[in-house]
Amino acid sequence: MDRTLLASTDWQATSACRHEDPELFFPIGETGPSLLQIGEAKTVCRTCPVIEPCLQWALETHELHGVWGGTSEGDRRLLRLRAARAAKRRGAVDA
Repeated sequence: MDRTLLASTDWQATSACRHEDPELFFPIGETGPSLLQIGEAKTVCRTCPVIEPCLQWALETHELHGVWGGTSEGDRRLLRLRAARAAKRRGAVDA
């Protein structure tokens, strides 16, 4: 991953979401009707040429809200948890 790309938000200029209503990507909650909204946002993300830097940016900046890089808030919590567990396992192996 190109670190200079992540250091800035230049990638946003070519994002698939740039012409969408921003509210689509910020549902209230992750249950009920919000699940449909999250699904619609992820559909836009799947067409996006910058989905990877978007997700990396959200993870590196600890973005807690909204759909970023094709992931919901819960998806990113799970990714961070898995990464923390993997790092802990690597640390145990290195010790």
